[in-house]
Amino acid sequence: MAFLIDPPHVSRHGRRWSHLASDTSFEELHVFARELGIPARGFDGDHYDVPSEYYDQVVALGAEPVSSRELVARLHAAGLRRRKRPGDATSR
Repeated sequence: MAFLIDPPHVSRHGRRWSHLASDTSFEELHVFARELGIPARGFDGDHYDVPSEYYDQVVALGAEPVSSRELVARLHAAGLRRRKRPGDATSR
């Protein structure tokens, strides 16, 4: 089981955001997010959008800091990457 988080580089809604993912299963990702207090509305198809103020806590609780590129590559390798469909909201 591995939880992955990339640096908070994405700016949106006046905040900076990271992406939290699992390279094992969505079920374990949802459990981890709930334990962190991240609302379900933060789930974006294959990852959670996580405000920068959570970053240190998420890492302290076991998420592996990785680059955005590595996060996507590991989702692909695990077969968990979900592409956005036309008409879906843009990524945060």
